Amino acid sequence: MAIVDHLKYTDSVPNRDALQFAIELARIAYDNKSEDVVALDLRGISPVTDFVVIGTGTSDRQMRAVANMIVEYGKKVGERPFGFSGYESACWILLDYVDVVFHVFGKPYRDYYDLELLWGDAPRIEWARSESA
Repeated sequence: MAIVDHLKYTDSVPNRDALQFAIELARIAYDNKSEDVVALDLRGISPVTDFVVIGTGTSDRQMRAVANMIVEYGKKVGERPFGFSGYESACWILLDYVDVVFHVFGKPYRDYYDLELLWGDAPRIEWARSESA
């Protein structure tokens, strides 16, 4: 199912815990084979968003699947993306949840845009599950 099909629902609950949402998006990306997943805390650094999650996709199919899973998870918890971009080309897919922005890049695009360098002062968020979880 295409990402646009997931966006047709209208019931949306305001984001209550953006940090936890960002952590879950990072886990979804990692659990579904995205590489080098990082989550950054941009509060006080960026006027645009509070958190950003970045991952590298292994193929266009994998990137679209991760984007679809994230939209589905958001739907389940009452979050709807404000916008999305790049789904068709799958070089760089962006899902904008306002408080949290998710990016999944193809490897050459991740290297070229280097968003971690752009927000080099941003604290990284620990999102990995503990070994006992």
